[in-house]
Amino acid sequence: MAEDNSQNEDRIIPINIDEEMRSAYIDYSMSVIVSRALPDVRDGLKPVHRRVLFGMLDLGLASNKPYKKSARIVGEVLGKYHPHGDSSVYDTMVRMAQDWSLRYPLVEGQGNYGSIDGDSPAAMRYTEARMQKLAEEMMADINKDTIDYQLNFDDSLEEPSVLPAKIPNLLINGASGIAVGMATNMAPHNLTEVINATIALIENRDIEVAQLMEHIKGPDFPTAGIIYGYEGAKDAFETGRGRIVLRARAEIETFNSDRERIIVTEIPYQVNKANMIERTAELVNEKKIEGISTIRDESSREGIRVVYEIKRDANAAIVLNNLYKYTSLQTSFSVNNIALVKGRPMLLNLRDMIHYFVEHRQEVVVRRTRYELAEAEKRAHILEGLLIALDHLDEVIRLIRASSTPEEARDGLMTQFGLTEIQARAILDMTLRRLTGLERDKIKDEYAELMKQIEYYKSILADPVLQMQIIKDELLEIKEKYGDERRTEMVHSSAEMMTEDFIEDEDVVITISHEGYIKRTPLTEYRRQGRGGKGALGSNSRDEDFIEHLLIASNHNYMLFFTEAGRCFWLRVFEIPEGSRTSKGRAIQNIINIPKEEKIKAYIKVKNLKDQDYLENNFIIMCTSKGTIKKTSLEAYSRPRANGINAININDGDSLLEATLTTGSSEIIMALKSGRAIRFNESTVRPMGRTATGVRGVTLENDADAVVGMIAINDLETTILVVSEKGYGKRTDVEDYRVTNRGGKGVKTINVTEKTGKLVAIKDVTDGDDLMIINRSGVIIRIAMNQLRTMGRATQGVRLISLKESDEIASVAKIEHSEEEELEQAIESSLDVTGTDVGTEDDDREALDDAPEDTENE
Repeated sequence: MAEDNSQNEDRIIPINIDEEMRSAYIDYSMSVIVSRALPDVRDGLKPVHRRVLFGMLDLGLASNKPYKKSARIVGEVLGKYHPHGDSSVYDTMVRMAQDWSLRYPLVEGQGNYGSIDGDSPAAMRYTEARMQKLAEEMMADINKDTIDYQLNFDDSLEEPSVLPAKIPNLLINGASGIAVGMATNMAPHNLTEVINATIALIENRDIEVAQLMEHIKGPDFPTAGIIYGYEGAKDAFETGRGRIVLRARAEIETFNSDRERIIVTEIPYQVNKANMIERTAELVNEKKIEGISTIRDESSREGIRVVYEIKRDANAAIVLNNLYKYTSLQTSFSVNNIALVKGRPMLLNLRDMIHYFVEHRQEVVVRRTRYELAEAEKRAHILEGLLIALDHLDEVIRLIRASSTPEEARDGLMTQFGLTEIQARAILDMTLRRLTGLERDKIKDEYAELMKQIEYYKSILADPVLQMQIIKDELLEIKEKYGDERRTEMVHSSAEMMTEDFIEDEDVVITISHEGYIKRTPLTEYRRQGRGGKGALGSNSRDEDFIEHLLIASNHNYMLFFTEAGRCFWLRVFEIPEGSRTSKGRAIQNIINIPKEEKIKAYIKVKNLKDQDYLENNFIIMCTSKGTIKKTSLEAYSRPRANGINAININDGDSLLEATLTTGSSEIIMALKSGRAIRFNESTVRPMGRTATGVRGVTLENDADAVVGMIAINDLETTILVVSEKGYGKRTDVEDYRVTNRGGKGVKTINVTEKTGKLVAIKDVTDGDDLMIINRSGVIIRIAMNQLRTMGRATQGVRLISLKESDEIASVAKIEHSEEEELEQAIESSLDVTGTDVGTEDDDREALDDAPEDTENE
């Protein structure tokens, strides 16, 4: 007994637990990394995927053969190659058959294979499967000694360590897996693009990632969608890591004439549609997303269609942005290109992945050629023996007949004709029909053909250029068979690019209605008419609404909006929703964060906010309805903020009326409702900070009077146009308004009568300008200024637009017309109606009251 104990003690080896844990965990880690979680860079498959495909090959499940039960396939793979849970094998096979999981599915399933809503597939006893044609391309030439085999788990069978893979599967289908201490997440790409890039690398082995990106624009997901931004894909291609932002494809459409809805037809990759809709409904109920009245899933076999109906008072564009922000309509895909290279995990960029695939294909082509050469040489060796026998046919027959056993005949042939054992056996196995003349010719032809093939195979093995040409030809054949169009669109994100590079820089008409609806319309939609005409309908406004502001701008300009409360907001012109000439437009409050109780009273267009010289040498001059004026450097408004900034301090009872951009040396003219105007030099108003109130610009005659407009003049050749509310107007030379001190009462600018109505607008115009006049009923007329002669300051003017009774002019804007428009005017001369001069010259000598300046309130 004591002896047994001593023997047991001898078998116990003391070890350090720390070292044992470390080595055991490293062994486990490497097992997971190499044998489970990471794909091989050559065929893009993890061991379980490779075993499923190889198991299906064992069962003869080609794409043109009948389906077999999934349980049969799972059993085959489980029993022979993959000793893990049956669910792991079945789930792998199911995913390889789902066209929303793999960009190019490798398994063709029959039965319920789940859905994009996360529904589980039917049990394996109900479903059936076979290989896709593309999977057969992965297996092509597997029996030609193209790959190495390894023993299976119990050393009873051999399984492939990698597949020959005619297609770059790692790139076209991607992969994901969590190993120990590392993970992989590789995006799928378009087969056509990947093959084009692979061929480019074959033709230029020193090609850079940037050049490969000319062929592969970015990932191409099976569920399509939109990649929002190029930077993430660029990072992933260059470094192997990057974050790709994915958005659903959503369109805003109008229904029931004035309602809007968002239609989603494509969702981001790996998003569960049912969960996404459920989560969105929760956010709507929790009031985290507002403006949605109904969510419906109208998806069918034809495709995805999710409908978000928008409430009548909400803006669909704002709602869509919130959906992108808070729901799975926008997700990110973090690329981490880790794959096994020669059994070791490596982080790979785009060029690496293509390079290793080409290297693998070259090895396959070389090994296949060696195999085919060996087979051809074996066959040629036999044919050489047959030809010798046919050349000495009588002697061969005599020798065979004289032999008592096949072995004796074989030995005799080998001795007499110098044949090898293989050749001698082939002669003995030859049937009598091969002795006919026709068969003899066939043997000779086959031998000649074989010698050509052997020569060709040898040339392949000796020439790497020829090997690469074969790889190219095979890839082109694959592209021809299976190549398709890109599904996922790529667009630039606002954070990484200058959006205006993708927006045509055309002139547009921006209109803002009295109730705050804005739109932009291409200038070409407005045709020119002669003055006195009835005009063209400019907007289908609501009953009480009318066009109040109109501006001509370029798509690339910035717009600065000034509210009556003195706040400034920014918007790029191309960000203003486009609408037809007759459309209502969108509420400004739904585009920029203007308080609902505030109205936009003034706006200016700015070329850009980046040029420091431009910012420091331009100023914004503002005036209020009570006659206050203020000048501030444009630089103070060059840092846009989402919630706006204070532009001017407004006193109680006053409101901002106008803002204009100046160069610092302009002449300012302010006009009053009572028909008076004042002219003074801009230099008399010193620049102030954003929070200042300003100084007195003009003195009002009484409380009922108010400023109607302000203009800044740089060119004394310019004439002053004033328009009254009843449709009368006139042009007057600037010199008719003499320069005075700011703060005075001004001089008469138009003879205000009941017929003309109060003054509504003042503009600086030249013969090269056109005038846009909009009345409260929404009618627009466009007049060339060269039709309107210059007249005295105190006249009544001429009729500019024929108004119906009770209608009035709402807004006036000027535009510069081009030579093409002059030509157009000539073509439309039939519309050129001449107005009549109804004014008379009054005494121009108007007394000037010089009022003292107010103290500046900073």
